[in-house]
Amino acid sequence: MKPHEHGAVVVPGGARFTVWAPTMQRVAVRAAGRDHPLAPKGRGWFEGEVKGLADGAEYALVVDGGQVRPDPASRRQPEGVHGPSALFDPARHAWTDGGWRGIPLEALVFYELHVGTFTEEGTLDAAAARLPDLVELGTTCVELMPLQPFAGTRNWGYDGVSLRAVHEGYGGPAALQRFVDRAHALGLAVCLDVVYNHLGPEGNYLTEVGPYLTARHRSMWGDGIDYDGRRSGPVRRLVVGTAVQWVRDFHVDALRLDATHAIEDGSPRHLVTDICDEVRAAAAAANRTVHVIAEDERNDRKVLEPPPAGWGCSAVWADDLHHALHAFLTGERDTFLADFGGAGELRRALAEGWSWQGEVSRHQGRPRGTTSRGLRPARFVTCLQNHDQVGNRPRGERIASLVPWDALYPASALVLLGSGTPLLFMGEEYGEARPFQYFTSHSDPALAKGVSEGRKKEFISAAADVPDPQDPATFERSRLSHRRDGRHGHLREHYRRLLALRRRHLPAIAARFPDVEVDGTAFTLRREELVVRANLGAAPAGGLAPWAVVIEEAAREKPDPLDPPHVLTTGDGRGAAP
Repeated sequence: MKPHEHGAVVVPGGARFTVWAPTMQRVAVRAAGRDHPLAPKGRGWFEGEVKGLADGAEYALVVDGGQVRPDPASRRQPEGVHGPSALFDPARHAWTDGGWRGIPLEALVFYELHVGTFTEEGTLDAAAARLPDLVELGTTCVELMPLQPFAGTRNWGYDGVSLRAVHEGYGGPAALQRFVDRAHALGLAVCLDVVYNHLGPEGNYLTEVGPYLTARHRSMWGDGIDYDGRRSGPVRRLVVGTAVQWVRDFHVDALRLDATHAIEDGSPRHLVTDICDEVRAAAAAANRTVHVIAEDERNDRKVLEPPPAGWGCSAVWADDLHHALHAFLTGERDTFLADFGGAGELRRALAEGWSWQGEVSRHQGRPRGTTSRGLRPARFVTCLQNHDQVGNRPRGERIASLVPWDALYPASALVLLGSGTPLLFMGEEYGEARPFQYFTSHSDPALAKGVSEGRKKEFISAAADVPDPQDPATFERSRLSHRRDGRHGHLREHYRRLLALRRRHLPAIAARFPDVEVDGTAFTLRREELVVRANLGAAPAGGLAPWAVVIEEAAREKPDPLDPPHVLTTGDGRGAAP
């Protein structure tokens, strides 16, 4: 028997509703001014059709005791996480991307952005209007931080509660379809950051509908999601079905699974494996390439290995290169950075993908990681900064505010022309000076107070300077400036040239990790046709001036006259003349 599919679906003449509520005796849909009982179908499932409803019609669930709640599988929450749900018919969008087939993993260059702070308007439509800039820069995939509805108007997105919906302040689900369609027309892939390891604290009504959570597992907000209990099948079906819908109904090209190390699942077959298999099946049915990429801090190759030994993800967020670069450049050694700071950790991250491959971590006091032997460079997503590494600082400073400006040139060269699939965090390419701070807008007074006080306790030594997440000014400070003047424009051009070089030498970069040589603060990355020499120090090293970058290409028989010249940054912030 085909498994039940959660949620509401628009059908001819009305809508069909399916709800899993095994602890309830009765479930009804409140719509069009009256309650419509759903019929029990066994094993906790309720189902029924309501005539006369169409796209946009609002509804709510009525469960035992007369409680009125949003649909756990809602596709729209037009009045926020506490309000009624609404029907969304994905078939209404007239797609224009029929010839789109996706982008191979090796060709991906991620550009991570937060919709609310990327533009002044803070919407998907406004972000779509800026996509040509990202094409011209040379990125190939836009990664959107989580879009699921959250309490209030301001949030990073990791407090989402309606897994299948899109925050109305960003434009709702129809705006996401328009965004993806526009991106594909420009040759850009789209990646969604999705959160399946926990649910947000406000507006989460799942426990009032059924046993979706369990005290056997814990999240930062209490009980965790039940992926491995006696009645966990429908819970897994909800989440896996959510992942599939982004591919099927929104044509997305990649999913970034947030913190897979925090997904507690003791089942013989891990949830992530199910997601990978079903997402790929949906992609094959649409004749497209879709990637499932895990954020996992353990350096564990099982994330990448095929089943049954592994999960089968396309790639993994590999933070070791960020940590090694950051510690080397800043001298910071707090918490996890205690494992980094030396040239050895940076050399290994560049040459092998992970710095730690089973050695005893100084920070954790136990072995960390597994070997990367045999894994292709593209399977490691690397960065100079991302939303976590910026926003989880007490004041949200970006790398451009922490190191000498000229240090951005060699550091970015090592990431973009080094090993792995590179990721840029919005504004990085021009050295955004504004911070990206942690912001929320919880409406529950006790929760809002707890979040504000908790943030200060987290950074007790700098508590006086920690911005209040609930203060609207914290959000406003985090908006991009999109500067192109002076040194900002020059840095952006440096990024554009690096990415053009990456495209030109992609076969060599994708084929294997580079050979890496270290001479003091100078690092040399060698491949057959491309040599990158970068000095990460304020003094001469390895025959290079302070902060210099020199890139050497093997001669080609027929050079492309449209290619940019070799990149040579002299270390004075201006760079060599073209």
